[in-house]
Amino acid sequence: AKMENHTRTSEFILVGLKSHPGSQLLLSVLFSTMYIVTVVGNVCMILIIRMDSNLHTPMYFFLENLSTLDICYSSVITPRAALAFLLGRRNISYNGCASQMFFFSLFGTTEAFFLAVMAYDRFTAVCNPLLYPVIMSRRLCVLMVMGSYLSGCINSTIQTGFTFSLSFCGRREINHFFCDVAAVIHASCSHTLVNELVMLAVCGSIIVGTALVVFISYGYIILTIAQMPSAESRHKAFSTCSSHMVTICLFFGTVFFMYARPGAASSPNKSNTISVFYTVVIPMLNPFIYTLRNREVKRSLKKQLKR
Repeated sequence: AKMENHTRTSEFILVGLKSHPGSQLLLSVLFSTMYIVTVVGNVCMILIIRMDSNLHTPMYFFLENLSTLDICYSSVITPRAALAFLLGRRNISYNGCASQMFFFSLFGTTEAFFLAVMAYDRFTAVCNPLLYPVIMSRRLCVLMVMGSYLSGCINSTIQTGFTFSLSFCGRREINHFFCDVAAVIHASCSHTLVNELVMLAVCGSIIVGTALVVFISYGYIILTIAQMPSAESRHKAFSTCSSHMVTICLFFGTVFFMYARPGAASSPNKSNTISVFYTVVIPMLNPFIYTLRNREVKRSLKKQLKR
């Protein structure tokens, strides 16, 4: 038994969202459609921002990077899941699983930091409008983006390293449609208490830390907006933040449930449906949220369509 526990498996079987063949085909079509919409929507957002010089501001610099990140984030999960549903081949190699987990954790963590950075940007724009061009310099914006990716890389290295230091034996089944940290930990035949505590501590601190930046920033924003003399000024200030607030609620609500609560690694059955939402649906919705609720982007889009 001791030798079996230390036998390194060469592949895993992803058994999440498994049902009868008709449903699998439907899932494949649904995932493929959402992925195409995600890529097209985010590419259009990037092109709109790059082609309109009026949108070359810190806010849209972060939004352009968020769209790029959403494309990468969705590409790690969705195409492979759609193909697996279509062909019924749910095997994934050991190294493929580790790579998927690393990049998923990298892009997911980076997105959390991006949302915190964007909240600080909105705080500066609303609460310190005269100093905004000085504070949010190009250099600071680039450093914030680089820092977000570096933080994501550190977390993904820790999570992937700790998870794949475990032993896997027996049926090697992962109760998920991709190699999520909690689901892979649950599939191990090693003692996983340390890994669960590390996941809770690291992911919890990242989620709580970035969420605090967001909540504090928006607390000051709301107070500042409430003190503005005219309704037009209040509406204009609120309109620049409303899209970001919707994205924050969607992202942090689902991610907190997945990773920042005790017992997250021991209840993968509850995670499959929620994972679809934040890995597939949110990256697809983001460009629509920012387009439909942003007058500058809509104005730029109409201008580009007329051309």
